[in-house]
Amino acid sequence: MSESKKRPTKKQYELLSFIDEFIKEHGYSPSYREIMRGCNYTSVATVALHVGNLVKRGHIVKKDNSARSLEVVKSDETAQNIVQKEVDHAKKLVEEIEKRLKQFEQEASQEVLDEVYVLVGALKVLGHDDHAYEFATELHKLK
Repeated sequence: MSESKKRPTKKQYELLSFIDEFIKEHGYSPSYREIMRGCNYTSVATVALHVGNLVKRGHIVKKDNSARSLEVVKSDETAQNIVQKEVDHAKKLVEEIEKRLKQFEQEASQEVLDEVYVLVGALKVLGHDDHAYEFATELHKLK
């Protein structure tokens, strides 16, 4: 059985359950310190080690390298499916931004420009800084 297909150990299952319940209750993932306290670990390093193992096994996905970006992978999902969904969302955002930029070229509306800024911000929030930077550069030229 490959590393990514193994079922979680009892300790890992407890950690997964804590993270999942925390997300359901708060709407965002716990920090490593909150995990440490909630699971009675003695250090943040221990949490990082366990979270890293769960990521390798495909039970958790880190959306980006920022805090509170953990997502529990449900049994009917795979880490690859989650990553593909994020790529699809980014692709749709890029297409929408390009559509709005063409619209702005035709009518030069401040409302359309504001919508583009919001969409570029969404790209950045989702962790697609490279695309956001490209569009921000283009927006700067339009001013």
